[in-house]
Amino acid sequence: MIVKTTEFIKSGTKPAHYPEGDLPEIAFAGRSNVGKSSLINVLVNRKNLVRTSSTPGRTQLINFFQVNQDFMLVDLPGYGYAKVPLDVKRNWRPMMETYLSKRENLVGVVLILDIRRVPVDEDLQMLEWLRAFSIPPIVVVTKCDKVSKNERAKQSAVIMQRMGLDKGDLNYFSALSKEGKEGIWDRIDALLAKAALPPVTEPGTASQEDASVEPKELTD
Repeated sequence: MIVKTTEFIKSGTKPAHYPEGDLPEIAFAGRSNVGKSSLINVLVNRKNLVRTSSTPGRTQLINFFQVNQDFMLVDLPGYGYAKVPLDVKRNWRPMMETYLSKRENLVGVVLILDIRRVPVDEDLQMLEWLRAFSIPPIVVVTKCDKVSKNERAKQSAVIMQRMGLDKGDLNYFSALSKEGKEGIWDRIDALLAKAALPPVTEPGTASQEDASVEPKELTD
């Protein structure tokens, strides 16, 4: 993916606020302070497209960005920060569940985990939602420059066991070295390409185009 333009479109908390149109969407989700903003900024080659906050959990809006006029990059609110007010925590669940279950444009979610942390219940909840709603996940493990190779292997085993994942499911990333950037884009490109394919017609089923054609009258 060669990113030429990235433009902020709008923010929202419910379907009435979502952008109109049929551009496919790739959403980014993760625990507060997991490095989501840094990951997005590196992917789109911008320093401050998504601003990092000194107060984790402050951003509680769904933010939509258009990339290359080809698809929407969707920044979902962070979760799991203990000091977030109770009413914010209560609003997070219905907001996320509504977006994930109702947004037809959504073709995949980048689920972000910190290599140094054990996944929290909200991480498990997010992955369960994605599986329940048949949304393909791209699991990215961030801050890999902050641990040794041995620590990476050890923590990866913990993450895989906790989340029910295989080794091939993990995509390692470092905002400092840019490790993993191309591999993550490859996975995003694959989801976007799949979303662009026409629906497969089951054998023996007439396509919509065929069904619209009047049958020809038989002649002797």
